[in-house]
Amino acid sequence: MSHPRLRDAGDSMLLLEFEPVVDVTVNARAIGTAAAVRERSLPGLRDVRATLRSVAVEYDPLVIDRGEVADALMRAAADAVPRQGREIDIPAVYGGDAGPDLAEVAARSAMREADVVAAHADRWYHAFMIGFVPGFPYLGPVSDRIDAPRRATPRLRVPAGTVGIAGRQTGIYPRTSPGGWALVGRTNVRLFDPDRTPPALVQPGDRVRFVPVEHLDFDEINAGRAATEHELPAVLVVTAPGLLTSVQDAGRWGSQTSGVTVGGALDRSALAAANRAVGNDPTAAVLEATLPGLELLANQSCVMAVAGADLGATIDGRPLPMMAAIEVPAGSTVRLTARRSGTRAYIAVAGGIDVPAVLGSRATDLGAGFGGLDGRPLKTGDRLAVGRPHGPAPAPTHGRGGGVAIGSGPGGARLRVLWGPHDDRLRPEARGDLVRTRFTVTPQSNRMAYRLHGTTPLRHRDVGEMISDATVTGGIQVPPDGQPILLMADRQVTGGYPLLATVITADLPLAAQLAPGDWVEFEPCSRDLAVSALRHGAGA
Repeated sequence: MSHPRLRDAGDSMLLLEFEPVVDVTVNARAIGTAAAVRERSLPGLRDVRATLRSVAVEYDPLVIDRGEVADALMRAAADAVPRQGREIDIPAVYGGDAGPDLAEVAARSAMREADVVAAHADRWYHAFMIGFVPGFPYLGPVSDRIDAPRRATPRLRVPAGTVGIAGRQTGIYPRTSPGGWALVGRTNVRLFDPDRTPPALVQPGDRVRFVPVEHLDFDEINAGRAATEHELPAVLVVTAPGLLTSVQDAGRWGSQTSGVTVGGALDRSALAAANRAVGNDPTAAVLEATLPGLELLANQSCVMAVAGADLGATIDGRPLPMMAAIEVPAGSTVRLTARRSGTRAYIAVAGGIDVPAVLGSRATDLGAGFGGLDGRPLKTGDRLAVGRPHGPAPAPTHGRGGGVAIGSGPGGARLRVLWGPHDDRLRPEARGDLVRTRFTVTPQSNRMAYRLHGTTPLRHRDVGEMISDATVTGGIQVPPDGQPILLMADRQVTGGYPLLATVITADLPLAAQLAPGDWVEFEPCSRDLAVSALRHGAGA
């Protein structure tokens, strides 16, 4: 058994890597190490999760020193013992509409379809990790007689509950989503429920067995969650939702082991600034508006502040100053009218936007469809309740500008990065190519990730396919085409592309204010500088 290796992923995540193999024993060691770290309950630890062959620990570098995290990880690895998971039976219908690729798998394996089903259902599968989407279990190993390659072109829509095979792994799609695995069957078991503890039915280290059945009712797995009901009266009414407006807060920590992304506001600095202006906790729920177009009618009087992008906020046609607590009388209309700088504005109301907390957060998870207002963007006619302010309404204040941070420029931003954790999987010249190239944010960008385009592709070394690993917000993924992907707040918790570098936490607000067509450049910096910049920003 080799000695585990520590790698930094930016200034706030450590990755402990074990042997570079997909193996039940190695994975069990990672799962046991993650559990041992959680049990230590160290202050400043935000999230701990095991992947196929590593442990990722996200932490607050202003609360706990990197060395303490590293020491805790190494001690946990030395002391870890295998954890006994549960045994879970999953009923499944095979073939036909439920498993449209079963015949293809059978033909490739030179077997009858019934024999493929028997081979798939004749064993207990180890749950290596949960990722891709919340609740998706990576199970294995599949019999080498029925292993199947991923599809060259992924399907755009795989129904919830579908059972797939990819190589020596099998898994279950918890919700309808795109997917490239070979589809052999389907279950009606609900793999993910945010109202359940833990939310993912299958947890890392569990053992899963498929039980073939002739018929299942899939109506229940397709049923959505009940719409949010508010006990408090509506304070704001959405009269125009804009391009994309959602309820966001500081994010959903502690559930990545179930495949749940952290999410939350892309610009955490603007979130905190808007909340402080109206007397809220800095992490309270606000509205995140992307580009102009949002229009709100005040059903009751309230105190409001806008921070982040300057999108031409007005109240009844008069300019609404940025970063200021403003009394909004009942019957007034607040609009975001024009982009002057930045991309995302944050609208805080004294008391905070009142929606039910899901897994400890009010943030909208657009991909998984929960949190915020029924897990979706706002639409015309939505009515928003507001919590009760903690104290008297703050006095009106003077604005301090639109929140354009140092490092940004007209139509773009220069972001500082720390190398790794997978930079050794790229050719040596990739570092220089990253910092010498001005990239463009493409239209194929969203809250999950920005796809960037540059004139010089970043090339992989010929070291074989990478084992999927933990991702981090700000990570710069490099797919085989060499055009980097900047991971943002709604990133998936695991990914199969190497992370060449990671944007420092202090510069993530700059990245949050980019839009398609903007430019972005990268500049290496030291870890000490990254933590110092974060400390300076936290006190600003």
